[in-house]
Amino acid sequence: MHSWPTLAAVPLLAVAGLLALFASAAARGQDASSISNYRLASGDVISIQVLGEEDLRRERIRLSDAATISYPILGEIKLFGKTVAELEALIRDGLKGRYLVNPQVTVTIVEYRNYFINGQVEKPGGYPYMPGLTIRKAVSVAGGFRERASKEKIFVISEDDRSQTPKRVDQDTRVKPGDIITVEESFF
Repeated sequence: MHSWPTLAAVPLLAVAGLLALFASAAARGQDASSISNYRLASGDVISIQVLGEEDLRRERIRLSDAATISYPILGEIKLFGKTVAELEALIRDGLKGRYLVNPQVTVTIVEYRNYFINGQVEKPGGYPYMPGLTIRKAVSVAGGFRERASKEKIFVISEDDRSQTPKRVDQDTRVKPGDIITVEESFF
């Protein structure tokens, strides 16, 4: 004979399942909020859409060194340091009243700017950033550690650090676009 849960146990199982679902969603939301705080800079590729206005659609715009774009009606827009939400508001406010009644603007990051990894990895170079990237994953993308690599002497120069001072990090440290990662050589 099978032992089925009693009716009293069913709500407890349902509550436990919902709690697990909410915890998972909260964890994903935390990562999503870091993406929503992402600041645009040169090298990022974005797309802009205005609902129902094909002539205002721009696909795969790579931001220039000055992180500016030329946009119809609004002219040149400086994007450096703006979030996607700030850019959407800037375009919406610029089009509202002058050209459209209630523009619905969507900006999408199509491709993030590169991070760079050098030193004791198999394939040093620049690689496209991906949300959720850690040092461990970045090393993997670069072909893994070389035989003489130190897994403890890893340094990052962050793009937003004005002093450009290398900071020692561990393999679980999050990587940001524009970061320069250096894996030092191990001396036994």
